[in-house]
Amino acid sequence: MSFAKKSPWVLYFGGAGCNGCGAEVMAAFNGDYGLEKDGFKLTNNPKHADILLLTGGVNNQNRDVIKQLYEQMVEPKAVLAVGDCACDGGLFKDGDNIVGGMEKVVTVDHRIPGCAPDPESLVAGLKEVLEVFDEKATDGGEGEE
Repeated sequence: MSFAKKSPWVLYFGGAGCNGCGAEVMAAFNGDYGLEKDGFKLTNNPKHADILLLTGGVNNQNRDVIKQLYEQMVEPKAVLAVGDCACDGGLFKDGDNIVGGMEKVVTVDHRIPGCAPDPESLVAGLKEVLEVFDEKATDGGEGEE
């Protein structure tokens, strides 16, 4: 049974990291977990997306891309940071190339720490960020500050 009031569309962006979280994201959308069965749909168009799902860290090469993707999304929108790198830079945070986690570029509504978090954590996190999205939709896109 679907837990979504609507079918949220998810835009996935893999930042600077090892891509381990990306494999877990794909596992959550396919196979046994099948988030699409629960109403979630992956999209590659930010104008269609309700939720921006980010993995990896922020570096000087992807900072503007992340910001542009976020700005192209229409309100209401929510952001989910998946994995330690997206949360705070993770394993690579002391490297010269990494600026930090996704919070350095966009407001993150929910974080799923771990290296890499398992698909069960991702499913639970998407349910939680969906609640944030629903609250923002009720508030007219402003959300709680």
